Amino acid sequence: MTDTNAHPTGHALIQDYLKTLDGSPGVYRMLDAQNRVLYVGKARNLRARVSSYARPHGHSGRIARMIAQTASMMFLTTRTETEALLLEQNLIKQLKPKYNVLLRDDKSFPEILVTGDHDFPMIRKHRGARKPKGRYFGPFASAGAVNRTLNQLQKAFLLRNCSNVTFESRTRPCLLYQIRRCSAPCTGEISAGDYAASVRDAERFLSGRSTRVQEDLAAQMQAASEALEFERAAALRDRIRALTSVQSSQSINPRSVTEADVVALHLEGGQACVQVFFIRAGQNWGNGDFYPRAGADVSAAEAMEAFLGQFYDTHEPPRQVILSDAIENADLMAEALGQKAGHRVDLLVPQRGEKSELVAGALRNAREALGRRMAETATQAKLLRGVADAFGLDAPPARIEVYDNSHIQGAHAVGAMIVAGPEGFMKNAYRKFNIRGDSLTPGDDFGMMKEVLTRRFARLLKEDPDRESGTWPDLLLIDGGAGQVSAVSGILAEHGVSDVPVIGVAKGVDRDHGKEEFHRPGHHPFALRRNDPVLYFVQRMRDEAHRFAIGTHRARRSKSIAATPLDEVPGVGASRKRALLAHFGSAKAVSRANLADLKAVDGISDRLAETIHDFFHDRG
Repeated sequence: MTDTNAHPTGHALIQDYLKTLDGSPGVYRMLDAQNRVLYVGKARNLRARVSSYARPHGHSGRIARMIAQTASMMFLTTRTETEALLLEQNLIKQLKPKYNVLLRDDKSFPEILVTGDHDFPMIRKHRGARKPKGRYFGPFASAGAVNRTLNQLQKAFLLRNCSNVTFESRTRPCLLYQIRRCSAPCTGEISAGDYAASVRDAERFLSGRSTRVQEDLAAQMQAASEALEFERAAALRDRIRALTSVQSSQSINPRSVTEADVVALHLEGGQACVQVFFIRAGQNWGNGDFYPRAGADVSAAEAMEAFLGQFYDTHEPPRQVILSDAIENADLMAEALGQKAGHRVDLLVPQRGEKSELVAGALRNAREALGRRMAETATQAKLLRGVADAFGLDAPPARIEVYDNSHIQGAHAVGAMIVAGPEGFMKNAYRKFNIRGDSLTPGDDFGMMKEVLTRRFARLLKEDPDRESGTWPDLLLIDGGAGQVSAVSGILAEHGVSDVPVIGVAKGVDRDHGKEEFHRPGHHPFALRRNDPVLYFVQRMRDEAHRFAIGTHRARRSKSIAATPLDEVPGVGASRKRALLAHFGSAKAVSRANLADLKAVDGISDRLAETIHDFFHDRG
């Protein structure tokens, strides 16, 4: 149900909607005169909840501003309040309303996967959806935490980390076997039964039964020593040390908590920081910090509830979530998280004991992290004001886009865009552009930049012509001098864009870092003082754009090197490609093979063999 009548607004408009609402649970949206979503909320009773907005007094400043801007509302009823909560969080993440508490920097966390699709499972890092078969252990707070743990687990259990293709192709043990990081099941250096026992020990350790594993290894070491098998005893001693290293690197390992997330919130000056500590199998697997968009009048209960709903929309909830602040709808949130996880989830706000100590530690981290961030933000704001003064801008830029190209004699050319703003580099806004222009002369930087900016601004004009989404730049920085600036200004003019300032950053006469010259359309080149913080800031942005462009170019070049003509053959996927390469030795040999030889390859049907043969021989 939607009403776009713009005449009554605010309290009067909301009062009119009450005539059509009943006591059903559901989700409501408040929209402004341009149909932009201002706020998404849930309700156990839609009529009762919406009626609270019809009152002219008693609202916080944020809610009062939201009500005043409301020109229409939308409603969707649900069967239960739990459904309403889940729908509300999905809509908030999708629509990013102005007046909701919003988790802006949601990120995935790595896990350890013991694969289940092979007789000799491998152990490796995994990130993303749990599609591959196997047992998952995590989440870990960072890739570094996973890598350190995997490194020690390799020493302790000697499990392979090579791909199945590499495993099948080995004829002798690799270096990892020589340095005692793998038991080399690929060449039969260990029996299937002994390897399976090592896999079970690794899974027991990752499940929290580390004491039993270490006791077993200690008993084996003692037995080996008594049997005068000193080399085996030394190897077992090294494995025990590796396990001890994993435990000691995890710092705080709680005694009474086996599986929980500790979530602590600190609010200060209208900003928020949430620290999440991951405790799994009785071990601390690290922590991550998040900075939801809040406001000066957002309560701890509102911020915590919004964070939990949005965070666990993309992360699997543990059996316990230990909170620093209580939320209003704890029973509802617990039910929603339990439905998602497939098991009961308890929300706790401890007042004493070890759980309370865990919360206090997480809260201290949240407070310190927010303090550092606020200091960095203040410094960044000062730098942006300096940029505005140095380049004659009307106001400090909220979004600076920096462009660079990378190629080798025109091959595998890419364009890169990095973005900086009030909170530093905005890496989720970075973009790469694979240069498509077939008519470009190799190394034509002007042509490449024209293609990149044409694609960038054509998309902006198509998707956000009214400049309401915050994705339009306030300043463009280009690597180059007067010629590049003139060319970019011409490209923008072709698209009808005349109010986005363009600055060219060129090396000085000595091409010395620190003697950069800056070019603006219609102005003489100028330089900044060598020790000017704005100069260092511009250098950092240009260096970041160059780093991103180089990395993107290398990735494209590596992908091209790894590509073969088989990638273009219809019906040939990864497994059939491997079968063909294993049979013939190279893609070139496949292209020269006759039809009978192609039909002899395992997994290649007669029809597909004809397709492959025709593909190469019809090409002339």
